[in-house]
Amino acid sequence: MTPTEIARISQIAAKLGARDIKLTGGEPLLRRDVVDIVGLVSEIDGIREASLVTNGTLLTDRLAKHLKENGLARVNVNLPSVDEATYEELTEGKLEEALKGVKAAISAGLTPVKINMLILKGKNEYQANQMIRFAGSVGAVLQIIELEPLNLKEEYYREHHCSLGQIEDEIAKAAKKMEVRRSMHARPVYSLGEVKVEMVHPVENSEFCLHCSRVRLTSDGKIKPCLMTNDGLVDILGPLRAGESKEKLRGLFVEAIRGRRPFFGAKPR
Repeated sequence: MTPTEIARISQIAAKLGARDIKLTGGEPLLRRDVVDIVGLVSEIDGIREASLVTNGTLLTDRLAKHLKENGLARVNVNLPSVDEATYEELTEGKLEEALKGVKAAISAGLTPVKINMLILKGKNEYQANQMIRFAGSVGAVLQIIELEPLNLKEEYYREHHCSLGQIEDEIAKAAKKMEVRRSMHARPVYSLGEVKVEMVHPVENSEFCLHCSRVRLTSDGKIKPCLMTNDGLVDILGPLRAGESKEKLRGLFVEAIRGRRPFFGAKPR
């Protein structure tokens, strides 16, 4: 999709009540026109915040500044570990580059920076405290995220999925305060001094689906009502390029939303 096409589809979503736009991936900073995309979507009437998810390795001081100047509010940085060996094993990248990206985001005012720590059994589940200390040292929020069974081989999921129960219990004991973000899947947020830690555990959690208010647009222009499945995809890019009316395109969003079903429904009693 071109920046203009992304903006036109985002305008339709905004007319239907969407208020926040998050650019994700893959890695959105691989697009050379990412600054243009941010500028267009951040200016749409009704959009109160444009944000972005990145691994941070391409986020230079200059790029972070340009993104901020063009309307980007904040970033989430996928950072599974601040242990150099663990980071390189999991990402095949250089930790130093990712940390520079975190610091560039903070320096540019793309705050609050949220660090996404995906927990993988046998890899980094014992590093939560280390990540909490790092988040506190740079002034970031830490999100501890459960591995989801998305686009993974069943064997890999079984080997690396780790319940967040024990980690959350330890954090809860040390927390000074806990609140629940109802607008964000009813996730618990723990305050440990100056550091906030959000727990994201979607698997077999009906609350996750119950409070979901998100819809996604895939890179090839399809409306995706649920992150967890490709059921119910609705093509909007084809009709847009074919010159269909705004009413027709709006109807495609409505069709997709009406087809939403909770991936993790309430279990029968």
